[in-house]
Amino acid sequence: MKTIFTCAILSFIILMACKDKNPKPLVETKEEIIQIKTSFGDMYMWLNKKTLKHRANYIKLANDQFYDSTTFHRCVNNFVIQGGDPLSKDKITTNDGTGGPGYLIDAEIDTSNYKHDYGAVGTARDNNPEKKSNGSQFYIVTQTGGAHFLDNNYTVFGKIIKGMDVALTIDKQPKNSSDRPTTNIYMDVNLLYKTHKEISDEYGFSDFEW
Repeated sequence: MKTIFTCAILSFIILMACKDKNPKPLVETKEEIIQIKTSFGDMYMWLNKKTLKHRANYIKLANDQFYDSTTFHRCVNNFVIQGGDPLSKDKITTNDGTGGPGYLIDAEIDTSNYKHDYGAVGTARDNNPEKKSNGSQFYIVTQTGGAHFLDNNYTVFGKIIKGMDVALTIDKQPKNSSDRPTTNIYMDVNLLYKTHKEISDEYGFSDFEW
């Protein structure tokens, strides 16, 4: 019996030693990154984790390829570039800026966590008193120093973490009196999955709880 007990102990020790030598690899957390491709280059957006409804909506639309072939239909110099209207896919330009997916999103406005800083991404809306957001249209703040007069009025749900030079190039394109670019600027929106290390290395961003 003593021999059997000793063998059992040795087997257990050997088993534990093997476990230590072959630990299970840790699975790194991956985060969603939005890629906005244009003919002028690509922009990369981080989605704000505190705007749960807007974040989930944008991820769904990106997955559904909703934004592909929509345009930046409104570009105001040194202020914002705006896009995401499905009506901008056709050749009728007079209704661009009036469309959406057919629903609104409840406002998620909290200036203690997010404001209209340079590079902020916010949602367009009409004059509804509850400040609900258009279901798809968004804008990127290109104004140096931000556009803080918009704070408390529109939901900021993301920020551009790489490619603001592209946004500024789009901002400067020729446009008509309604701030619509005279040549269509199409977008192709993709959902990327990156580890924290990849995001830090590729985009220089590390505020993963924002």
